[in-house]
Amino acid sequence: MLLPLTVVAVPGHGAEDVLVAPDGRVWTGTADGAVHVHDPRTGATTTVTATGGRPLGLENLPDGRILVCDAHRGLLALDPATGDLETLLTEVDGERLRLTNNAAVGPDGTIWFSESSRVWPIEEWKSDLIEHTRTGRLLRHTPDGVVTTVLDRLAFANGVALTDDAVLVAETATRTIRRVALRADGTPGATTTWVDDLPGHPDNLALGSDGLVWVAIASPADRTLAVLQRTPYAVRGLVRRLPDRLTPSPKRTARVLALDPTGRTVHDLEFDASTWHLATGVREHAGRVWLGSLVEPAIAVGDVPLR
Repeated sequence: MLLPLTVVAVPGHGAEDVLVAPDGRVWTGTADGAVHVHDPRTGATTTVTATGGRPLGLENLPDGRILVCDAHRGLLALDPATGDLETLLTEVDGERLRLTNNAAVGPDGTIWFSESSRVWPIEEWKSDLIEHTRTGRLLRHTPDGVVTTVLDRLAFANGVALTDDAVLVAETATRTIRRVALRADGTPGATTTWVDDLPGHPDNLALGSDGLVWVAIASPADRTLAVLQRTPYAVRGLVRRLPDRLTPSPKRTARVLALDPTGRTVHDLEFDASTWHLATGVREHAGRVWLGSLVEPAIAVGDVPLR
């Protein structure tokens, strides 16, 4: 049974991620570079600022600001009261960030974030999946400004979530979530595959107010893409240059999962995608899930059924 969704229009296309702030307002960013905030109590939506790039993942920072993962500009810090932006990071090891995507922030301000591709920008995200470049990274940015690469050669690194003892990162291309254990001092330890063979391609991750890890499933598993990934690089490059209608594309869906600390599925929610689809961002808050979409000029919200 498909669950109902309430669609909330925003003044921009491609509201990719959602963030519920401590005051209950919901933030999102759109393809024109704007960052908007929606107040569920009043129904009002306000445009707060524009990054000059392409905002994707959003996270609360310990100092009250909002971290913006801007695909073009890197890591930014937004003052929600004034709209002022501070640039935190634009390059790593002398190389400009190509596709900054999603993040999770520790209590001390340490930022764990993903760079999906070092080859293709956000506008060509499908090219990276088809070519299967495996140039994604999980990176760590400490409050003193030190940046380290935690994991490399990821298959379109995407959503990031932080639990008490680990950091998780989604690999969209391979339908996998990797787990990096955290040592007592907060530094990265051993890496394992936390969940594989997901029922679809994962996008953003978020730790919910219910303690579960929520996963946006952007599209069901694509068998054609899986076969293509095993072909020689030259073949993948040829397919990439085909007309868009002939290449693998996301199927219309609005689906999210919630996983417990062992990776077991607690919720598998599929919403009515007739008027809103392609969930790329998810945030559970007080029994509801707020959803963002790379392609919609709107965010959406639905209830989590009682178990």
